[in-house]
Amino acid sequence: MNDSTSRRYKGTLLERAAEHYHFGVPVAPAVEVRERSAPVPAPAPAAPPAPAPQPAFEKAQAPEGPTIRRGSEVRDVPDHPAPRSAAPGRRRVAIDRERLSELGMIVPGSAVTPLAEEFRLVKRQLLLTARAVAGADADRARMVLVCSARQNEGKTFCAINLALSMAAEKDFEILLVDADFAKPDILKRLGADEGPGLLDALSGSISDVEECILDTDIPQLSILPAGTKSANDTELLASDRARAVLDALAAANSRRIVIFDSPPVLAASPASVLALHVGQVMLVVRADQTNEGDLREAVAMVDACEHIQLVLNGVSFQPSGYRFGSYYGEAAK
Repeated sequence: MNDSTSRRYKGTLLERAAEHYHFGVPVAPAVEVRERSAPVPAPAPAAPPAPAPQPAFEKAQAPEGPTIRRGSEVRDVPDHPAPRSAAPGRRRVAIDRERLSELGMIVPGSAVTPLAEEFRLVKRQLLLTARAVAGADADRARMVLVCSARQNEGKTFCAINLALSMAAEKDFEILLVDADFAKPDILKRLGADEGPGLLDALSGSISDVEECILDTDIPQLSILPAGTKSANDTELLASDRARAVLDALAAANSRRIVIFDSPPVLAASPASVLALHVGQVMLVVRADQTNEGDLREAVAMVDACEHIQLVLNGVSFQPSGYRFGSYYGEAAK
């Protein structure tokens, strides 16, 4: 995603990671769009009732009317709800767009970049997997853990960009959780101040975790800080209260996708505990840095989650080679 090698990779970042490490991680099938013949319309009732709102993910049912099919996913074409307004009583923070640009991240509202296109592909695979997981557990399907094997492999960079990309979706609200308790960095990178957070809710010093959530000036994006540091962060995560608190984050809003940024798997223990609570893990692999032994050990540490995706970070492309996002900058001919 940023420059670290001169090698050219083909396919999505998920596919490149699997191929690069010869690792048996499932990747997205080819995108397939099929048209369905329109059903014969029935006479319209005199006064049809307004349809009740549906959760973003639910157990699979036979779709009616037009559908979009992407690989194994079948979803109805929805009426897009309006973005949510800030919750009363919550602190609202402004995201520093200039800082995002300086750090080489996605800047909401700006022109489409190669990085933005890459994360469009990454999030699409995660959403496809979430749809599949929803049949067994609709709330857990909307919880994603972002981690890496070791430090400096780009997991926070990827977690923030994933959240920014997903916040552009019309059907979801994104909660980005800083669960790297030893070295919380999300709010600093976004240009916001720290405050009470997840650890305060887990310890019981704050009764309702929703009170710690920060709304932002980016529609459909909110943040949950790490909170007050504790020497017992792993034990707090493994408690019965943690299960209730984490489950409540997803259950509070059927449109909410929760993204956790955790410590490196082989450097601290919270990631392996968080893997018990989420529907899928996005494991960030840095090109020409993460070795296969570390990768396999990291996967073994988070295998409590059945769905583990690899994302290859730190990839550069040859100047003359194909690059996602370049299409948007081309003039019409």
